[in-house]
Amino acid sequence: MSDHKPRILVIDDEPQIHRFLGPALDAAGYEPVRADTAADGLREIARKPPDAVVLDLGLPDMDGKDALAKARAFYDGPILILSARDRETEKIDALDLGADDYVEKPFGVGELLARLRVALRHRFQDQGAEPVVSVGDLTVDLVKRLITRAGEAVRLSPREYDLLAQLIRGGGKVVTHKQLLTAVWGPAHEHDVQYLRVFVGQLRQKIEPDPAAPALILTEPGVGYRWMG
Repeated sequence: MSDHKPRILVIDDEPQIHRFLGPALDAAGYEPVRADTAADGLREIARKPPDAVVLDLGLPDMDGKDALAKARAFYDGPILILSARDRETEKIDALDLGADDYVEKPFGVGELLARLRVALRHRFQDQGAEPVVSVGDLTVDLVKRLITRAGEAVRLSPREYDLLAQLIRGGGKVVTHKQLLTAVWGPAHEHDVQYLRVFVGQLRQKIEPDPAAPALILTEPGVGYRWMG
């Protein structure tokens, strides 16, 4: 067995979060590291970069989004956001600033650990997603720009393909409306959310086994979409 346990830095000012999250992380095979303020967390990241960071947006000494931006200036590992349910705008801003995912407070430790596993797995993949992705009878070749379903070619428009590729490259992370619109249509369209919904609907009709009950492209209400293939 390896002596290395992935270090997970938890930056949160609520003692009860550390009390239940620390033992849960330890039991799951991680080494929890505690920071109660943004300043302490940033110092810890600089001192010994952790394998992942869990960052609360509501910190006493600095806005969580500012802490995220400062961390992203020198840290490229996974950052998961803890956010209150009434902070949807902050949650979206954090994802656009480079957070990998978010978990809403109150949260179940099982959910957080699952999101953490996805984020860590994504970090150790090669850039983007695997060149060929297969889910059921659907195969997407990101190098050849070829999509087949049960051996038959699936015809996508260039925009539909680019949208699908962006979602797949998310590697299971939520990708915000703004991120998708900017990447596929350009910065001038970053607010055209209804336009994006139309294209996602068209894409689901072509690739989902049951477009009425999407299993591959999941909607994160008010935030964006997540590829689950």
